[in-house]
Amino acid sequence: MAAPTRLVTVKELSDYLRVHPSTIYRLLKRGELPAIKLGSDWRFSLEAIDRWRQRQGIELEESRPHGRR
Repeated sequence: MAAPTRLVTVKELSDYLRVHPSTIYRLLKRGELPAIKLGSDWRFSLEAIDRWRQRQGIELEESRPHGRR
């Protein structure tokens, strides 16, 4: 049986991503982060966040001009 998904708070996610909590709230407002709202609190699956980060990296690589890194 698979282990249950661990959900983290905004503070824990901001530490994990090394960004200010206001950055997390800004991304939430834009609908850019995978998240679950429980009552008035946001929760995040680190597995979903890691997949989101990978997609963001791919999109960033594709948007760079050829030959530049």
